[in-house]
Formats: sequence, structure tokens, C-alpha cells
Amino acid sequence: MCRNIRPLNNFEPPATRDEVSAAALQYVRKVSGTTKPSAANQEVFDRAVREIAHLTEHLLDDLVTVAPPKNREVEAEKARARAALRYAR
Repeated sequence: MCRNIRPLNNFEPPATRDEVSAAALQYVRKVSGTTKPSAANQEVFDRAVREIAHLTEHLLDDLVTVAPPKNREVEAEKARARAALRYAR
């Protein structure tokens, strides 16, 4: 899957609609193999993004966990540390 799609579940505050839409857009771009669809495919592309975002919101609303919510800043710092190690060569 696309590395640009970030986990959205179990964060405090919860994922915003913009974050869900951005993840849906990345997914559709990856699956379709294009970042900018042709004019003939634009409507289908946009509809797919809307539908996937809608389903993702339902998924996030319905998931259950007993783990405490993750802190966005702490998780971002962990990601930066992993990237620093990965690209320090």
C-alpha cells in the first residue's frame, strides 16, 4: 500500500474529515495508477474518493479498542526518528 496513507484509528483528537479524505485520495491514486485522472475519468475518480472517504469514516467510527488513544505529537516524533534512521546512510 502507499506509504503516504497514515493510520487514522485511535488518535486523540480523532481523525478529521480532511485527513480521511486525504487518505482516500492517496488510496484511489495508488489503485488507479494516476495522480491526475484524464477529463474522461475525473468524475469516476472523484466519486471513488468520496465513497472511500465515507466508508472509511464508518470504519473508524465502528472500530473498537481497549488501548488508550495515541497522541499525535508523540507518534509524529516516533515517525521522524524512524525516518532519521532510515535515511541517515
